[in-house]
Amino acid sequence: MAMLPLLATLLTAAGPALADGPVESAILSASAAVLPPGDALADDDSSDESDDDILDSILSGEKREESAEQERRALERGEIGDNVGARQEDAINLEEEEAQKRLIKTVQRKNFLKLGRVEVSPHLAFVANDPFLNRYIIGTGVNYNLTEIFALELTLDYAPDFGRADWKPLTEQLVEKNSVSPDISKMTFSTNVSFLYSPIYGKVAVGQKIINFDIYGAFGAGATLTNDDLDALQTDVTDQRAVATQTQTHPTTNIGGGARIVFTPNIAARIEGRSLVYIETVNSTTLEMKNMFILQGAFSVFFPAMRN
Repeated sequence: MAMLPLLATLLTAAGPALADGPVESAILSASAAVLPPGDALADDDSSDESDDDILDSILSGEKREESAEQERRALERGEIGDNVGARQEDAINLEEEEAQKRLIKTVQRKNFLKLGRVEVSPHLAFVANDPFLNRYIIGTGVNYNLTEIFALELTLDYAPDFGRADWKPLTEQLVEKNSVSPDISKMTFSTNVSFLYSPIYGKVAVGQKIINFDIYGAFGAGATLTNDDLDALQTDVTDQRAVATQTQTHPTTNIGGGARIVFTPNIAARIEGRSLVYIETVNSTTLEMKNMFILQGAFSVFFPAMRN
């Protein structure tokens, strides 16, 4: 429609020579009918506005494309959120901070130290694997802690001799009913120097209190004093062979382990098992290897004292 006014103007300017033609007359008549005065100017203004709209559309499209490109790059860099620049690690950091606020700390500091301290541990014990005798032991141990896990310990043990009161029912049956003489000797005294190694340390919550503990192994050497039971051997002091080996001292090795339960920085309890191994001579004629497995419980005090 914008071409019709221009064509009409050209034909008018051509003069009367063109006006007489039938085609030109038809075109002029059509243009006069279709276009009222002033429409040519209106069409020009409309065309300009359309061009402005197209330009704005193109420019706005470029902006949208640029914004989309920024979002794509932000996504590749790990940025998240409604706005470009909200980085993923920032969101993670916020989550970690919230988690730390909700974190309940259950691991407390170690409030029990052994390094350079002396442990004195009086104990009660018994021989657990002797089929013939009940042997009860009282003793004490003193150790010095070289480090938190290594210590040297000296132990002294005494087992009183109660005569026939130490016999178990099996021994009574063998001696009194079957006239059989079991090879019975009683450990009466023992001393050992042992090396303690405590590789495992832990804590247990009991109510509102934290109880420390450690687990240790022990091995060492020493000496054991034994006394043969002449009554069980069905002999007496007139038998020189029996009397000659009635009391003996044996080199002894020991190996075992246990657990130490710490109630305060200065007080603990120990549960322990050890094997004492030695070789003895029975009735001056028989060599016999003895392995006494001893179970004991101890009460320990540490010096110098630590404050709670």
